[in-house]
This record gives sequence, C-alpha cells and structure tokens, in this order.
Amino acid sequence: MRYLPLTDGDRTSMLAEIGVDSIDDLYADVPPSVRLDGLIDLPLHQGELEVERAMKQLAAKNLEAGAAPFFVGAGAYRHHIPAAVDHLIQRSEFLTAYTPYQPEISQGTLQCLFEYQTQVALLTGTEVANASMYDGSTACAEAVLMARRVTRRKNVVVSGGLHPHYREVTKTTLRFTEGKLTPCPPAPDGVEDLAGLIDGETACVVVQTPDLFGNIRDLQPLAAAAQAAGALLIAVFTEAMSLGALMPPGEMGADIVVGEGQSFGNGLNFGGPNLGLFATRQLYQRQMPGRLCGETVDADGRRGYVLTLSTREQHIRREKATSNICTAQVLLAVMASSYAVYHGPDGLRDIAQQV
Repeated sequence: MRYLPLTDGDRTSMLAEIGVDSIDDLYADVPPSVRLDGLIDLPLHQGELEVERAMKQLAAKNLEAGAAPFFVGAGAYRHHIPAAVDHLIQRSEFLTAYTPYQPEISQGTLQCLFEYQTQVALLTGTEVANASMYDGSTACAEAVLMARRVTRRKNVVVSGGLHPHYREVTKTTLRFTEGKLTPCPPAPDGVEDLAGLIDGETACVVVQTPDLFGNIRDLQPLAAAAQAAGALLIAVFTEAMSLGALMPPGEMGADIVVGEGQSFGNGLNFGGPNLGLFATRQLYQRQMPGRLCGETVDADGRRGYVLTLSTREQHIRREKATSNICTAQVLLAVMASSYAVYHGPDGLRDIAQQV
C-alpha cells in the first residue's frame, strides 16, 4: 500500500472536524516534563553493512538463549526444533495463520488440524480438542468461562501453584463479570486444601500440574471433590512435554485440560506467538471456544475435512457465541502436529523423560 502524506489543508480540515486548533492540542494531557523538546540526537545515516554490524554489537550484549541454562522460571524455554518441522511449516500451502474458511481449497490444512486435535486429545486423555487457542494463559481463562457456562455458576477456586501470568489473565478476563475468584495460598509440598474451598456455588477449580514449583499433582481426589459438589476440574500445564511422561490429566478426572504448546516445535520468537491447547469431554464440546475441525464425506463419498463447530461471534450472534477469539494459531497448530508426528509416541516419551 502506498503512503500518501497529508497536505497542510488536509490537516487543518481534520483538526477542525474534531474541534482542536493544532496537533499540539492532542497532547495537552502529556506533561511537558516528559515531552520531547527538539530533535533526537541520532547518528548519521549508514549503509547496510554498517547497520548490520551495529545490530550485532547490540545483540552481543545479551546472553543467547542456548548459551547457558536459565533458572529464572515462569517463562518460555528453548527446545530443539527438527529441520523437517521448520521446513514443512514454511511451505506455501501451510504458511498462513488464517482460518481455512473455504474447505474445498484447504483440505491439507484442515486435515493437519484434525490430526492436531486427535493428538491433543490423546496426550491430554480427553475426548475432544479444538483447533488451537492463542496461548496457555488465554486458554486457561477461556476454560474458566466455559466452566461457568456449563455449571451456570460464577465462583472460581484457583490453586496457588498456578502460573502467575495465567492467574492474572484469568483475573482480568473475569474482572467485569459476576462471581468471585478465590486463590488458595501455595503449600510447600504442593498439596493445598483446595477441596475445602469448594462449595455449592463453585463453578470450577483450576489446578496446574506440574505446578509453578515443580510439584506433580494427583488430580483424582480433587476431581472427586469437585464432582461431588457439581463443579468442574480444570487441569493446566505450562510445559506440554510433560504430557509424554505423566498420566494424562483427563484420565485422572479433569473435565477441561488446557496449557501451553510452545515446546512442540515453536521457537522463542522474542516471547511469541505461542500456542494454546484446549481439550475437554465430548459432553461439553458445544461449549468449547474457537473452532472444531471434523471429518466427513462429500457427495461422491470421498473423505473430506470441514470446520464442524465455530461458535465464535464472527459466525453466530454475539450473545450466543462461546468466545470472541478470532483467527487462532493455525500455523503453530500445524507445527505442533508435525513435531508430534516427527517424533512419534516413543520419541515424545524419551524427550519428556530427558526434560
């Protein structure tokens, strides 16, 4: 798109339309002490080679992610990405994050998403998974909203071992809704009294395993307590590779399983984009956010793939939508699926045990 600058007459007309005399009036709320006074002292223009050298010098001041172990915690981490996976997602047939709205010309992408859903369901021990979420934190928040729709209750109990970013995103999402979010203080051994906080008004209990402190939780007692009170258990993971070594949360009684899939073939990328995994029981599939790809046959009996469920606000009435999620992480879902296929069940198990 070409950039066509405004003339002085254009600016005068636009300022008059909004009722101000000058561009400076638009910044009247900015204190003079923090405004830029004069020109920025920038170096003279440089050629491509000089700029490249300068950028490398600046980059050398940082410690590269693969140079040493990092123990800050609660972040994203570098994992090996096979060259085959990186090559596949750069093919023109896949290199888009956009929704495959036209199934007749998107069969390859839809089949990959269908296989991705199958892989996520198997890894999490659930019955159905959607075609991706933005990241683990937003998947967690969407899971809470879904649990509130299913149970028709408002209150939420959150484990103290939940990733702080996940907790804050969930808190922000619920900020202007009814009900309360009750955090449980973390316990040294990772076994909080979450069951004691569940009552007849509780919609769901959110617990992470392995949790923020590395504790591996047995979800079965908590699942039984939640079920007895009519609440749902949401199991969260921040490291998808753990699913290759531990008992799947769904098999321990979790009703909704969500988490971060960044380690499945996705690089650090300066902090994003990431990939949210979302899976649940088939009983609740119509309350899931996002999209669900399905397998069918066409008029000639040939196998085909379509978007089976898309209960988002772009497709149906806003008040009936399960989520306002827009184009999700289709490309990263294809990447995760390719990564899982490349390594296979035994390979994922070996990597998980090493991690």
